[in-house]
Amino acid sequence: MKTIELIVPCYNEEKCVRLFYEHILEVFDKLQDYKFLITYIDDGSKDNTLYEIKKVVSASADNTRGGGIQYISFSRNFGKEAAIYAGLSRCSGDYVALMDADLQHPPELLNDMLYAIEVEGYDCASARRVSRKGEPFIRSTFSKAFYHIMNHITSIDLVSGSTDYRLMKRNVAEAIVSMTERERFTKGIYSWIGYKNKWIEYQNVERAAGKTKWNFFGLLKYAYSGFIAFATTPLRGVVYLGMLVVFLSFVFAIRLYISAIHNPQVVRTGYSGIMIVMLFLGGVIITILGMIGEYLARIYMEVKGRPIYIERESYMKETETAEKERET
Repeated sequence: MKTIELIVPCYNEEKCVRLFYEHILEVFDKLQDYKFLITYIDDGSKDNTLYEIKKVVSASADNTRGGGIQYISFSRNFGKEAAIYAGLSRCSGDYVALMDADLQHPPELLNDMLYAIEVEGYDCASARRVSRKGEPFIRSTFSKAFYHIMNHITSIDLVSGSTDYRLMKRNVAEAIVSMTERERFTKGIYSWIGYKNKWIEYQNVERAAGKTKWNFFGLLKYAYSGFIAFATTPLRGVVYLGMLVVFLSFVFAIRLYISAIHNPQVVRTGYSGIMIVMLFLGGVIITILGMIGEYLARIYMEVKGRPIYIERESYMKETETAEKERET
């Protein structure tokens, strides 16, 4: 019997932890040839998320259908990307799935994903929203613009409506973990590593409980991080911008020279023109330096080699097994 390990990042999801577990029980009652293992990643929650996870661990002790419940708890909030990395780096299942605790990633899709991998021969299967019903209009608009821009200025191919919800073979998870950069953008990593992937479409689903932790500015920051992580176009673009400024300056100089020949009286001190040119060039230089500085900041963070996350406590099946072996 193969094991499907579900990696579930949680941040202030105390109302969803048990709901998610109960829903998974219902889904796997229909998947008789598989057992599940849930790995909750508590991303430094400020509510009772960890307490609820421990309650589910205790409640699932006698459940023979599942492979059990385990968890990793961070010392603080490191972000969803760090939570995904932590789960994938410690996974042990035959197949690995990334899912949200709020049930906006329908567990029922696991059946279609398994069919794509085991019958159709794909390495992984990913969920893609084909509608954004219930989502604010401005968020949907900016999301579509983000995918359009990313696909035109980077080497990766992002599918509009794609989510982090994905079922994959173990070697795909290992490939994702092998990319150890600190500034992570999982959607871009999915595209970069390749592998044969099938998209499973579904309609947008409302949260089972609680409130979303993503606001507009948080999503904007996430999009910006992904843009910097995979786009070198801005660095190349400043070169063309510099060339354009030089060309415009050359044209302006020719224009002044022609004006001086035909009408010398027109040529005056030129104070206003000089100030405009200086301000323009100053703005261009500051913009270029700011762009270069942003990339240097990312390099600086990578060179320091800080851990992607710090673990405060955990309960993992691998640890439990090792302890039992030591006792025997």
